[in-house]
Amino acid sequence: MEHKLKIYNTLNRKKELFVPNNSPYVGLYVCGPTVYGDAHLGHARPAITFDTLFRYLNHLGYKVRYVRNITDVGHLEHDADDGEDKIAKKARLEKLEPMEIVQYYLTRYHKAMEKLNVLPPSIEPHASGHIIEQIEFVKKILDSGYAYESEGSVYFDVEKYNKKYNYGKLSGRNIDELLETTRDLDGQSEKRRSVDFALWKKAAPEHIMHWPSPWSEGFPGWHLECSAMGTKYLGEEFDIHGGGMDLMFPHHECEIAQSTAALGKETVHYWMHNNMITINGQKMGKSLGNFITLDEFFQGSHKLLEQPYSAMTIRFFILQAHYRSTVDFSNDALKASEKGYIRLMEGYNRLLKLKPADKTTVEVAGLRERCEEAMLDDLNTPIVISNLFDATKGINTVYDGKGTISAEDLEELKSVFKLFVEDILGLLREENGGSANDAYKKAIDLLLEIRQESKAKKDWDTADKIRKQLAEYGFEIKDGKNGSEWTL
Repeated sequence: MEHKLKIYNTLNRKKELFVPNNSPYVGLYVCGPTVYGDAHLGHARPAITFDTLFRYLNHLGYKVRYVRNITDVGHLEHDADDGEDKIAKKARLEKLEPMEIVQYYLTRYHKAMEKLNVLPPSIEPHASGHIIEQIEFVKKILDSGYAYESEGSVYFDVEKYNKKYNYGKLSGRNIDELLETTRDLDGQSEKRRSVDFALWKKAAPEHIMHWPSPWSEGFPGWHLECSAMGTKYLGEEFDIHGGGMDLMFPHHECEIAQSTAALGKETVHYWMHNNMITINGQKMGKSLGNFITLDEFFQGSHKLLEQPYSAMTIRFFILQAHYRSTVDFSNDALKASEKGYIRLMEGYNRLLKLKPADKTTVEVAGLRERCEEAMLDDLNTPIVISNLFDATKGINTVYDGKGTISAEDLEELKSVFKLFVEDILGLLREENGGSANDAYKKAIDLLLEIRQESKAKKDWDTADKIRKQLAEYGFEIKDGKNGSEWTL
């Protein structure tokens, strides 16, 4: 494979040339949702980021096995080992079976991802469907001497592990200092140190999700599922593990420790983390009252929203920023993204209507190379979008009859837009920003066709009436050399 794809590896904090593992697949593992509530904007960012990576790796010719897990057991309140499982808590409060909660919110998550044009992964394993694998993984860690049983639960011995390996290498935490400050907690819980994390938890009598194990009737710790399922489907060593930066510690740090202890080696070659989406500088959270679900964005039903925003506007909003940069939500920022998305799609639609000439008088050369170069540089989607906007200037010049483009250059331009706009960035080509369905668009197109026929017959009254009436309904009609077009 001849390419120079560079990926920022969080593990050593530098861009590295991507060299895949010796396997028929590029192994990509991404932490998926915990399905106890509706997906929000924060969930959309990793989904779109790693969907773009998935698309681009496929474009480069790799056979990608993309695994995105579903956490449906073991994710404890406050991520503390003495908390309550979030799905079990929701089920208890709503008097439902836990898997009813899982199925309901997973169905809604999939529908939201479909609207965002996020491709489904190759495999979507559930934590609850891999209890046996997780129990076997705990056994391996116990056999290696880096875990201990206590009152029916099994905990990872961070202090012992840290003496041989570096616990904290991914997140940059100083675990020696953390261990020192937790020594006075000895004897106050079933854990030796407060930094030790659960591999298996003995279930309380009222706990409704539990399975038999050699240690107790209980359930796996949250961190364990990714180690067990990642190695099951991608092997003891695989290429890329992704997720949000909020998962670096403790989740991904614990994964590294678990896998190293069980297998005697690190599993992941490249760690990739997308940055956070904030609202007025604060991370999204229910407690802050700034938690906005994707459905609320699509419907404009949250108090912080001034209008609905289409799924493609959300996708464009996220891709306009580099995945490692923080994105701060505001209505102004989303409105600007909406305008930018519509402008790009107008250019794309105009491109498809252009007629070739004998020669090219606008600048179109080198677009493919510039976009490719940006993607190879750690998925720099903002630069790709900027290059596409530059190309629309030439498209508009030709469309307005002030320039020409040859048949060869026209086909190349169409090919590049199809590749980068649709196939890699995953932006659907919709003339009105995605706010109307196909039947709606066809009805408007029919009115414009009748208007064009009226103009050809010099029936100016009918033509003007259609234009004025559409304007009153909020449609802007633009007449050009290649016909009429509309935006809402």
